Amino acid sequence: MTPSPVAKATQTGYPKKAILGKMALGAGQESSRPLEGPLKAKEASGRVITTVFIALLIDLLGFTLILPLLPSILDHYSKNDDGLYLTLQHGVDRFAAVVGVPPERKYNNVLFGGLIGSIFSVLQFFASPLTGAASDCFGRRPLMLLTVMGLIASYSLWAVSRSFELFLLSRVVGGISKGNVSLSTAIIADLACPKARNKGMAMIGVAFSLGFTLGPMLGAYLAMEAEKGEIFYLWSALFAVMFSITDLAFIFFFLPETLPKEKRVSSVISGFQSVTSLLSPWALFQFSAVSQRMDLPSEKNLRILGLVYFLYLFLFSGLEYTLSFLVHQHFQFSSMQQGKMFFFIGITMALIQGGYTRQIKPGNELKTVKRAILLAIPAFLLIGWSGGMIHLSAGLLLYSFAAAAVVPCLSTVVSGYGSTSQKGAVMGILRSLGALARATGPILSAAGNGGVCEALVLGGGGSVTKHLDIPQRTCLPQVQQS
Repeated sequence: MTPSPVAKATQTGYPKKAILGKMALGAGQESSRPLEGPLKAKEASGRVITTVFIALLIDLLGFTLILPLLPSILDHYSKNDDGLYLTLQHGVDRFAAVVGVPPERKYNNVLFGGLIGSIFSVLQFFASPLTGAASDCFGRRPLMLLTVMGLIASYSLWAVSRSFELFLLSRVVGGISKGNVSLSTAIIADLACPKARNKGMAMIGVAFSLGFTLGPMLGAYLAMEAEKGEIFYLWSALFAVMFSITDLAFIFFFLPETLPKEKRVSSVISGFQSVTSLLSPWALFQFSAVSQRMDLPSEKNLRILGLVYFLYLFLFSGLEYTLSFLVHQHFQFSSMQQGKMFFFIGITMALIQGGYTRQIKPGNELKTVKRAILLAIPAFLLIGWSGGMIHLSAGLLLYSFAAAAVVPCLSTVVSGYGSTSQKGAVMGILRSLGALARATGPILSAAGNGGVCEALVLGGGGSVTKHLDIPQRTCLPQVQQS
């Protein structure tokens, strides 16, 4: 019979206790080694999530400064008898007459602002999937830096604009450069841990809520503090430039590359697949640019998720756009009261996303989406039929919960589809569908009856949630080399 290692060591003169102690120590060290990788991965994921959150928050603070100023900016340019402005205004007047909007300048200014916002969203619709696909080839970090440099150029044009043409050009450049949001979701999608991806998508939602809460208030304050004879939007524009430069420096020094070279697509052409697949609305709904290498069930599930994402944001942006009309007509809200209302919505969303959405366990995201969409139905009804502040407040609370849960959870689920080298294209397409919804939702909502019209659509849309009974991916699929 062969003696044990302990017996052999004892025979050679080593104390038995010392031998057993060393063996126990070695076993302990060996058992701890497998934990080192996951612990380091968890720490790295946490750093990436924090970096993306801070970078996106800085970006959104600069982006939202203009929101409360847009009506005043349009008034400012209308007094200059600008040819392009007058041409677009005549078109808006005709549209207002067709949909029955009261023939008052304040309403036409809102419609005009909606047109400018739709142009911005249409440009995002085209730019987001192309930016995402390019990042699959060149990496996330270089494309993030490039888009932020485009935003710096956009805000700089706004700061020096003294004509409507130059202001509109600044919005065009900004719309093309706003692919950094889809890149942020692609970076989170690169994370291997499903729990980290869920937390990351929720933190992106928190950044949006805080940005859209604090940015407009800061923009309005800076406009009020403008000195006599000074262009009222100058300081807001300069602050937007400052935020973008800060964001550029922060990304340059702190954002790591999350897509290694060995996992990228081999060329830009293979990343883009075809221009038609990334720019055609039908092809985007089919996820044609990335579905060729997927199995049939995954392809079908991804299309369902994209459609639900589009329909929800279509309705959400429509109500978001008509809400100002509703509270002005029914409750005679002033601009300050509307600002407080949106502040309430933003803070509520931030609290829900920070405290609830980010804690959702992997695999439960679609259940949360179903509950949130079903809650949105009474929310829209309460807002549309509200006869008092209690009904309106209850509707806004439910509306905030739905808004805080649906988009982050759907983004998390979609991030599980596609190979590692397709994440940028997948999230870019999803972002593009959202931009299309935001471009069409407000315009078509203006022709309806506000929240009531959309609640009826949501009533039918609630039945769509039964199609969300699809298997979720809670881990990254096998990498397909391309």
